Amino acid sequence: MKVKTKLIAAVLCLFLLSTPARPATNVTALPILELVRQVAIKVIKAIDLRIQRLQNKTIWLQNAQKKIENILSKLKLNEISEWTQKQRDLYKEYYDELMKVKSVIAYYQRIKEITRKQARLVDEYERAWKLFKQDSHFTAEELEYMQRVYTGILEESLKNMDQIFLILDSFTTQMSDLKRLEIINKAADQIDANYDDLLLFNDQNKMLSLQRAKTEVEAQKVKQFYGIP
Repeated sequence: MKVKTKLIAAVLCLFLLSTPARPATNVTALPILELVRQVAIKVIKAIDLRIQRLQNKTIWLQNAQKKIENILSKLKLNEISEWTQKQRDLYKEYYDELMKVKSVIAYYQRIKEITRKQARLVDEYERAWKLFKQDSHFTAEELEYMQRVYTGILEESLKNMDQIFLILDSFTTQMSDLKRLEIINKAADQIDANYDDLLLFNDQNKMLSLQRAKTEVEAQKVKQFYGIP
């Protein structure tokens, strides 16, 4: 992934540095952007609903456990032999189900974190792109090139979301916890890489704009414009 990151930076510098700066023109928003945003929203809403249902089930199971514990605590010693095994079996059934539910909730929370990272990727793109379009240090051709790179990053992140849907579906199919965890970790790593690529690309663009400043005063304005320390 580091090789990919360096490649993006190198291609960007070669392309942009070879093109003289002139006032930028408007470039339309990426068609894929809204799709990525809506997929992230859809997944988060679906997970929130599932977590809510599972939390309700957790409460019910915990209450059932308490009732069994109360029954066992009130039994006399001579009654325990008749009740213990039956109640313990029932208690174990509730306990095992409770642990399973809590495990699924933990998976859902992890998936939600991954999806939120996807949403932050969209936010970072929009924030940076709004500024780049206003920056006269970039040409229309350069902005179009930026859009192509952004499109590639967003398309890759959207592919990763397919893995998220696969995980969500896995809770209704036969999939081992090990395999499920493997898919979750892979999706998380890939979206992290997409996010890092986007931030790197944004930083490269900001630094290039700063390099094109002709005076110290202009350079300070660029830093202030992008929030560069």
